[in-house]
This record gives sequence, C-alpha cells and structure tokens, in this order.
Amino acid sequence: MLAIKDQSENIVQTNQLTKIIGGRELVKEVNIHIKRGEIYGFLGPNGAGKTTVMKMLTNLWKPTCGTVELFGETLTPESYEVLKRMGSIIEFPCFYEHMSGRDNLQLHCEYMGYYVPGSVDQALEMLGLMEAKDQQVKRYSLGMKQRLGIARAILCRPELLVLDEPTNGLDPAGMKQLRELFRTLCTEYGITIIISSHMLSEVESIADTIGVINHGKMMREVSMQEIAEMNTAYIELAAKDTKKAAYVLSDKLELKNFRVVDGHTIRIYDSGADTGAISKTLALNEVAIQFIGRKTESLEDYFLKVTGEGDTL
Repeated sequence: MLAIKDQSENIVQTNQLTKIIGGRELVKEVNIHIKRGEIYGFLGPNGAGKTTVMKMLTNLWKPTCGTVELFGETLTPESYEVLKRMGSIIEFPCFYEHMSGRDNLQLHCEYMGYYVPGSVDQALEMLGLMEAKDQQVKRYSLGMKQRLGIARAILCRPELLVLDEPTNGLDPAGMKQLRELFRTLCTEYGITIIISSHMLSEVESIADTIGVINHGKMMREVSMQEIAEMNTAYIELAAKDTKKAAYVLSDKLELKNFRVVDGHTIRIYDSGADTGAISKTLALNEVAIQFIGRKTESLEDYFLKVTGEGDTL
C-alpha cells in the first residue's frame, strides 16, 4: 500500500496518471504526493517511466487518463500562470548554440517576463559558469550544458523544480556541488524539488521522500525517515561452503532468521545473534569464514526489494 499524505500539504499530486502511446502503456495509474518544501527523489531503473511522468508534470505531454494537480490546481493546456511558478530540466537541455550562456539565460528571462537585476549572473555564479558566461554554448562540454540547464531552471526563483536526471554528464565534484545547491535551494529559498535518478547514492544523501517506479507502476512512496526506521540491522558473513554454514547456524546455534543471499553470503537477522559466538562455532565445525560483520540495509537494498530485483517486501 502507498502511504497517503495529507493532501492539503501537497504542492504536487497526481491521480491515476496514465500515458499510452501507440498502444503501449508507458505509465499506469501513478499517484504521487509531494509536500511543499521537500526534496522528492523519484527513483526507477532506466525505462521505468520517470521521464514520462515528468513530461506530464510540466505539460509537455498530456495524460491519456488521470490528472496532475500543481499548487492545488488541476493542470490544463491553459495553465500558463501555474507553469510560470515552475522550473524544469527534462532529459537533455536545449539551447541556442550560437548564443552565449549568459544570452541564453537573458532570453529565458524575457519570455518568462522576469526582470530582476543581477539574476542571470547570480544563477551563473551558483552553477560555477561565470568564467564561461560569454562563450557560445556550442563550445560547452556536456557537463557545462547540464549546469546551464539547471541555472535556467532556477533563474526565475520557481516555487517548484522538476529535474530529470540532473547529474548526467557531471563528474563527482560537480555532483557534490549540485547536492549542496539543491539542499540550499530547499532550506534557504523554500523551493520544492523533485529529482529523478537511477543513482541511489545521490538521492539517498539529499531526499526527504522517495517514490519508486518500475515498469510504469508506482511501487512505493515513503519518507527517508521511515526507511531509516524500518531498516534492519543484520550480521553478514561470507563463507565458501554456505550450505554447511547454514546447517551450523540452524543446528548448532539454533538461529532461525537468516537467509543465503548468493553463493557465498549469508545474512543473519536474529536480534540476539553474536558475531563472536558465530565465528567460534563455525570455526569449531570447520567452516572457513572469509568475512563477518554487522551491517544495515541501505536505500539500495530497499530499492532492489521494491523493484523486484531483490527479495520481495
């Protein structure tokens, strides 16, 4: 069951959102609930439907069925004022390649009707593009174009940012810079952000809530706090002979709650299990251990379970 949030707090909400193209159902009955002022991580494997949903959130595509609500209003083809309150980057950003980065941003201000002195340079500064502001965009690297796209998305100080795979083309330093920027935009400027990604570590470090989509269907919607609370601590051990190790755990130590993860790894979930006692008993029974230690399930473990790549929740 998906967690249902207080609808009065939602800045974004979709209701049974469905998109069919050429007889193919890209997404089916997707329900999303995003609170004002949070960072929402939209997770899913490549091809899961993340971009399709984001295109409908930004009115680039119209739903086959279902509705999108933004700021409490149902999105329609005439929702111009609502869309002015948003910034977005969907797939790869497009620019006028013969113009400079700065001129592209100034043009964006013109058609958005946004005239705040210094806003263009401030956005360029925030994304580390001031030195390249007068270069033609065709001379920008992929990472620079990605940062320019984000600069354009935040330029008019939107209330909502919709970012589709915003770290594409960035090196680790650039990713770290963006994580810090997104957190600043959320905490200091009150901007609500939805970020799609298949890079779990990036989302885990900044998101307040995650939604997991797979094969076009919404699988889970849960806060990171809830994930932290439900995460299970366990003992993981690696042994060459897991069959014999499992026998010793069950017969000699009378442990019941454990499972063999792969050909060489066992996870033990019994709360009273002790690594020292396990190591000693396995050694006495001539089971060679390659590793043993305590661990906690990560967002990646949770994601793999939800998408069916790991054990079913």
